Amino acid sequence: MSDLHFTLSSVLTRRYTANAARVRELAVPLTNGQFWQKPYPYGNSLGHLVLHLTGNLNYYIGAQIAKTRYLRDRPREFNAPNPPTKDEALKRFDDSVDMVLKTICTQSPEDWSAEYSGAGADARNRLEMVMQCAAHMQHHIGQMIYLNYEWQRQARSGAK
Repeated sequence: MSDLHFTLSSVLTRRYTANAARVRELAVPLTNGQFWQKPYPYGNSLGHLVLHLTGNLNYYIGAQIAKTRYLRDRPREFNAPNPPTKDEALKRFDDSVDMVLKTICTQSPEDWSAEYSGAGADARNRLEMVMQCAAHMQHHIGQMIYLNYEWQRQARSGAK
């Protein structure tokens, strides 16, 4: 394996591993109810963001690169009438991250520059899509941090 290819794979696997650990860290202090409840009248719950990240990874990396045949129902990620438990949602998320890590490790140097296409994607190659998905995770981790601050604020003030 070339030094650049090894470095690229290492950096990407570390980033996805760190992102997944941060999502779990933010989910741990929440009850199952808080995980699925929006602390604001707008936006999303942490649980629905986890479902969204799971769907995002399974579609853009799983179905399009790893060829897993995953079928995405994006609207359901945000309004599933009967969402899974917090533990089940996190397990599905962990499984999607594991799939991403395996997919990263199986890419050859030539695979990274292979043409990429997926519904709603503007990436031109696999590397760009894997990078976009990592950035997308970071974006939603920022939202999750904000949600956790609000849950903590409400707990201190005795609200809800």
